[in-house]
Amino acid sequence: MRKGLSLGELPTHKDSSALCKSRFGFADVKALHDCRSSMKRPKKDQVTPERLMQFGFAYAPPLIIGAAVSNKVFDSLATGAKTVAQLSKETGAPVRGLRAIMNALIGLELLKKDRQEKYSLTPESEAFLLSNKIGTLAGFFAMVSTHILPDWLHLSEAVKTGAPPIALNQEATGPEFFSILVENIIPMSYPAATTLGRSLGLAKKREPLRVLDIAAGSGIWGIALAQQSPLVHVTAQDWPAMIPITKRTTQKFGVSDRFSYVEGDVLEADFGNDYDIAILGHILHTEGEERSRKLLKKTFRALKSGGVIAIGEWLVNDQRTEPLPSLIFAVNMFIHSERGDTFSFKEIKGWLEEARFKRVRKLEAPGPSPLILATKP
Repeated sequence: MRKGLSLGELPTHKDSSALCKSRFGFADVKALHDCRSSMKRPKKDQVTPERLMQFGFAYAPPLIIGAAVSNKVFDSLATGAKTVAQLSKETGAPVRGLRAIMNALIGLELLKKDRQEKYSLTPESEAFLLSNKIGTLAGFFAMVSTHILPDWLHLSEAVKTGAPPIALNQEATGPEFFSILVENIIPMSYPAATTLGRSLGLAKKREPLRVLDIAAGSGIWGIALAQQSPLVHVTAQDWPAMIPITKRTTQKFGVSDRFSYVEGDVLEADFGNDYDIAILGHILHTEGEERSRKLLKKTFRALKSGGVIAIGEWLVNDQRTEPLPSLIFAVNMFIHSERGDTFSFKEIKGWLEEARFKRVRKLEAPGPSPLILATKP
């Protein structure tokens, strides 16, 4: 028998026989068989703590990525592969911490390491974690520890009281958070918005198109549509404190000359009317059911006959049992708003029909869930 078994390690047939004989003194065949049987390997479906232990460290990946962003690891590797000593000299960060997070990033498949101990970017980190690229996620991971996790640390108390630590859906408190968030989540929305424009055939249109981007944030939904046709003009609505961010982003993408702006709360601002397309890009989950239903009715009035509403959301199934990211996002909305939640396609479809929209349908697009489209008759 081996001298010792590590914690959680299962004994082999030889181990169990030796253990039964030496430690418990079983000599006859039946007693020995019974003892060995009690040490049999578990069946494949036996419950183990491994999955829960993995959950215990689920906080680590975004914090590791955020630390790498803050210490310029990805940016430094953009010019070529380097050893940890070279990165330490370039970034000013000590070797020990750099080595720890960089090896973890290899496990996360965000860095590679060659035989000369030189680290390099992967296609994924090169595309989305370099700070100087438009649409980078570097800023999002950098803000996880400063703007997202602090509120999550109050989850237990929030569940007990029913009140979020801070209501970010309010104009008095929201702009400080959203002004940082919206530019950092552009990669989540831009591919879906591009798919929307293509599905609507914007590039083939021969007449001017008016687009209403509600609670526009960075303006990326309207920007993606404007890129597909010079005939698209976008009206971006948001809180007054958010409009400068929208303007800055439209300038980065080169479409600022085709944007105009409406300031105010979504239920109070004057949208105007006769729009061909209205976009609600990840807005309903912040507003909650009551305000969302009012907003859909208001949006209906702003569209022309034949106009299309497009909604991006984190959809759950009717039973609220999946998908997991949308269920977790519902907790995020509980933490960060007074009324926010995630909803099912069936619920939103019902609200759209209540607002008198027709042909409610899904559009498969990149992102957490399909887009929801409906038409004003």
